[in-house]
Amino acid sequence: MTQYVSNTRSGEQEAFEPDDPENVLVYTCGLTVSDDAHLGHARLWVQSDVMTRWLSHAGYGVRHVQNVTDVNEKIVARVGADGLGDTEAAVAAHYTQSVIDDMRALNLARADVYPRVSEHVPEIIDLIGDLVDAGYAYEAGGSVYFDVRRFEEYGALSGQQVDELDPQGPDAEQAEKRHPADFALWKAGGVSPDDANTHRDDELPPLDGERGQTWASPWGEGRPGWHIECSAMAMTHLDDHIDIHVGGQDLVFPHHENEIAQSEAASGERFADHWLHVRLLETDGEKMSSSLGNFFTVSNAVAERGPNVVRMLLVSTSYTQRQTYSEATVSEATQRWERLQRAYERAADAIDSVAAHAKPADDALRTAVADARGEFAAAMRADFNTRAAVSALLELASAVNRHVDGTDTYDYQGLHDAVDAFETLGGDVLGLQFDDGAGEDAVSLADDVIDLVLDVREQERTAGNYERADDLRDRLEALGVSVEDTDDGATVRR
Repeated sequence: MTQYVSNTRSGEQEAFEPDDPENVLVYTCGLTVSDDAHLGHARLWVQSDVMTRWLSHAGYGVRHVQNVTDVNEKIVARVGADGLGDTEAAVAAHYTQSVIDDMRALNLARADVYPRVSEHVPEIIDLIGDLVDAGYAYEAGGSVYFDVRRFEEYGALSGQQVDELDPQGPDAEQAEKRHPADFALWKAGGVSPDDANTHRDDELPPLDGERGQTWASPWGEGRPGWHIECSAMAMTHLDDHIDIHVGGQDLVFPHHENEIAQSEAASGERFADHWLHVRLLETDGEKMSSSLGNFFTVSNAVAERGPNVVRMLLVSTSYTQRQTYSEATVSEATQRWERLQRAYERAADAIDSVAAHAKPADDALRTAVADARGEFAAAMRADFNTRAAVSALLELASAVNRHVDGTDTYDYQGLHDAVDAFETLGGDVLGLQFDDGAGEDAVSLADDVIDLVLDVREQERTAGNYERADDLRDRLEALGVSVEDTDDGATVRR
């Protein structure tokens, strides 16, 4: 079956056709390690993670590269902050480790390579040299700039016209450039105090003098520009031409526009066939951002909610849609995860009991498993629609609960297939961790809590507090526990 993706460059949802029918090359723009990662970053990570997991599940060999930007003026701006060290390299090392820890906490499948800018400066210099030799870039004052007017397709990704673009880079560069929209490939010297202090916290003393790492180059001592790094690392660890480039929506311009220009000018090949951009995570109507201070760190979110709830939150909206972080969306994610986890544990507990038999066949359960697999696959083929994929698993959870509640003789094969679907689709593809050590104790405790809530509800009904009783019923149903009042008492399906 055909896989479809939304390609920013074409502006359309299109069939995905890798160069090699059996293998896929994927590059994800990683984080500038200048601060602790927040849930906005994690949304990109998790969506990219699910994409590569699904492509692997679909039978492709996937090579996934995700960079680490450890050379940047924002990193220099943190020099001297408590516990971070007195050099750009020390600050970067601190936050790189933090990012790695967060990725592992979120159960991200490891990329094949996590290249860092600081270890790819020779490749960056070589790439810049190729652009200068080909006439796409020029040296000025020890810096090197890309001439955007030389690249005819400049603006094709973002839909902008060269002559209408705002100037790129700090004001100090404008006098050196042939066109205001030209962007730096190599910057002479270190990071100036003005550039560093622009990003420095107000409570820290301002920096004076040039800071940051520098390297020798044919144009003098200096540092790589921001955009050139991803081209060099993608070409080094993947190829001049890759299948999928993933990044946040806020990177379309200028970062990805510039990546295309410099990569294709250097190689003469199309850099990436499919540009997939993950829409932003918002809170209170604004994008979650370190600069705005409206963020929740990954480490705090995982510590408070657990990795499965955080992942469920981040896959509950398709990558092409804006997502809102709020108490309501977190509550919904919590309920969805608990409903899946409970159904999985009930199914696993049932097939390991003496009530599970080989001959009984529940056609409804087996059909539900097949339907869930089909609907999940259709959702993921339709542009990685994770929200619809989660809905397919929730329908399966309901089918499992109906089977376990409706009989004393379990369909071993049907439940076994359901457990496999949860583990394969929810685990291997969505990255959820069903076997977290809770096991039978968690199922027993959940049953006891539900029975306690049902007892309280019955007491409220007896006392005539029907509004309160209805509220408890609604809360139970949100967790996948159906309560129907009859003349003979309440009928419960879990």
